[in-house]
Amino acid sequence: MTHRAHGWAVGIRGDFTISSQPQHLARSAWYGPRGLAEILLLALAYFGAARAGLLLATIAGSASPVWPATGVTLAGLFLLGVSRWPGIFVAACAVNLLFSAVPPLAALGMAVGNTLEAVLGVLLLKRLGCSRSLARLQDVLALTVVAALCTLASTVAGTLSLVLSGAAQWSDAGTTAWVWWLGNSMGALVVGSAVLVLSQPRWEPRWREALVLAVLTLVVGLWAFRAHPGVLPLPLSYAQVFLLFPLGVWAALRFGPQGAVLSTLLMAALSIWGTAASHGPFASRGKTLDLLELQLFLATVALTGLLLAAARAERRTAGSQLELLATAVRSVRDGVVISEVHRGQGPIVVFANESFLEMTGWRQEEVLGRSPRELCSDDMEPETAQRMEAALVEGGSARGELVLLHKDGSRVLNEMQLSPVRDADGQVTHFVCTHRDITAQKQLQGKLMAAERIAAVGTLAAGVGHEINNPLAYLVLNLEGVAQSVVRGAEGVPEALSRLDGAREAAERIRVIVRDLKVFSRQEGEERAMLDVNAVVLPALRMAAHAVHPRARLVEEFGQPPKVLGSEARLGQVMLNLLVNALQAIPEGSPERHEVRVRTGRDDSGRALVEVSDTGCGISPHVLSRIFDPFFTTKPSSEGTGLGLPICQQIVQAHGGELKVRSEEGKGSVFTVLLPAAEAAPVVALPPVAPPLEAPALGVAEAEVSPRRRILIIDDEPRLAQSMRMLIEPSHDVFVTTRGAEALAWVNEGQRFDLVLCDLQMPGTTGMDVYSHLRAHAPELAERLVFISGGAYTQATRDFVRSVRNRILEKPVRPDELLATIDEALATTAAA
Repeated sequence: MTHRAHGWAVGIRGDFTISSQPQHLARSAWYGPRGLAEILLLALAYFGAARAGLLLATIAGSASPVWPATGVTLAGLFLLGVSRWPGIFVAACAVNLLFSAVPPLAALGMAVGNTLEAVLGVLLLKRLGCSRSLARLQDVLALTVVAALCTLASTVAGTLSLVLSGAAQWSDAGTTAWVWWLGNSMGALVVGSAVLVLSQPRWEPRWREALVLAVLTLVVGLWAFRAHPGVLPLPLSYAQVFLLFPLGVWAALRFGPQGAVLSTLLMAALSIWGTAASHGPFASRGKTLDLLELQLFLATVALTGLLLAAARAERRTAGSQLELLATAVRSVRDGVVISEVHRGQGPIVVFANESFLEMTGWRQEEVLGRSPRELCSDDMEPETAQRMEAALVEGGSARGELVLLHKDGSRVLNEMQLSPVRDADGQVTHFVCTHRDITAQKQLQGKLMAAERIAAVGTLAAGVGHEINNPLAYLVLNLEGVAQSVVRGAEGVPEALSRLDGAREAAERIRVIVRDLKVFSRQEGEERAMLDVNAVVLPALRMAAHAVHPRARLVEEFGQPPKVLGSEARLGQVMLNLLVNALQAIPEGSPERHEVRVRTGRDDSGRALVEVSDTGCGISPHVLSRIFDPFFTTKPSSEGTGLGLPICQQIVQAHGGELKVRSEEGKGSVFTVLLPAAEAAPVVALPPVAPPLEAPALGVAEAEVSPRRRILIIDDEPRLAQSMRMLIEPSHDVFVTTRGAEALAWVNEGQRFDLVLCDLQMPGTTGMDVYSHLRAHAPELAERLVFISGGAYTQATRDFVRSVRNRILEKPVRPDELLATIDEALATTAAA
């Protein structure tokens, strides 16, 4: 049974096929029904082609300048497998014994040469990766090399067989070898190429054009090769022949390799028939020389046609691939921008696909010719900006997140991948940048972070409530004591003052707890600032302390970590989550046996270090390997979602840091946060401050040096507004309203105010509306506006807070802070 090598082919636009897998030599045996049939078929084909060649033999009845049998054997073994070589050997022996006047040993030697050239030729073709479609230049060149080199085996064997047997003289050995080699080479090039290409016939839809071309070739060929020598002048006779060239070019360029080999076959048949009959321009110096000269002409025609057809096929293949690539780039869901590098100007956009245009709202003509930097927002992460600039300058790759500017002014968060395109000399000519819209992904991540933040705070809710209730009870009791002391008159004043100090202390403690809660519940938090790591850890410790105490001792070990550039809210969330994980790893009931230790400092490389360790149950190795996988948790659903640690890792990595963990089952775990140290800001030397002098008691005249000013308070909470009025009124004239619209009406009526204290979020006319109105109608007063905020709860408010330069006080405002802010603002106004 035959076991032939198999490969597959990929069609390109239906014109031809190119083998996409190297063909392997057939290792099959030649026996079996199919094998015997193929051997017999190859033998018959060789016998017929060799018999036709011998009809034109010119030396010893065996050496012929026209030998199509070589092409038959070469293509046959290539298609059927090398194992079919016995058919060639048997047929060669038979044809030489029957139709050549040579001894049996000479016939055997010539048969060996004919078989050997076919086997060597096929081996070399397969080694060179030749495809039977001849649709690549390398395929045509491989066939040409084989036709020139491997036919030497038959040439040497055949010439020696003729000379040694006495059928040819040694003096004719050179001519014999030349005739033999050229005939076999042309058979391989003309007939071999035709058999290979036509083994995969393709229906030609342009059959009418092909029929016209065939008729023209037939007419020109008959006209050129039916004329007797001397009838026409030699130059005109050759001109007739060269009319076949444009027809061959036509066939190659319009119909590819199939058209080229058919055209060459038709020209070869007409020219050989005419020259053998002593017709045409080549019939003048004897049959041998005439046919040799004709073969050189046919070699030129055949090679030209095959090369043109292969070049046309490769060009169509490249065009199809480019069209496929362009279609893929246009259709891909990610945005793709291609920029051309212009020396001295930077990259200029030359292409943007539909996805990018849809993502940003721009039209193609509005994007082309612009710098890609113009399409990006200015508030890019410094690290991303540095990587992009380095990639553009050095011709490298870069990846990161950036913000694209939509045509309507909105921002599009996306993940960018920048890659260079180099020419043959290695120079960067273009940059390809892919953009993936991650706006929805970021929004989802924000919601998950918020949910995890709420879950962490919810875990500590009972403890937080207890922490607020204690100072609240203390505050209420002290205020009740003040009331009782005041009733007793003058003798109760000292006690009342003491109780007021206690109430103030309790209120301050509540304010700190509320501030910590605001840090962890803040919806914004991507703003980066210079942070003291210890100051970030402290609120988390205060929040978790009451929940930790029933389980373990809370040990604080603060070092001197470097400052970091980061988000207080996000890093605070990490610290709180790690503390919650630590306390959940320790069972209640034995606080004297366990501890949760929080240590800060710096590592050996200078990075800020925060270490949260516990003496709880620890983590098993198989769980430890998955601890940062989203939604993976070993806790009950009431205690965990499996998002806490993955979110912590994401936050830390977004800050350029690392989150590490080591644990031993039964002995506890250690989570380590490492954050890069922020670059130290230049320290500006301040002039020495003179020690304050003791202020003398102010007399009436001296008190008048600080004039009373007109201060407007706008707050929708009447009690808070009245409290501020009572605090400020001893020093200034205070006007209070609970409606922003009323305050703006006073300003429009011409009332003058030196300073405005305004609540940021109010029903109706908000603090933002007040600011906008003052900017338009009283810009000098807008500069003297101080906001008081209980928190920015909407996106518009958060954007406003980031954009204004005015001072913003966070509620609850300490009295000394409020008075100091008023004095500072009025002093600035007086100086101006």
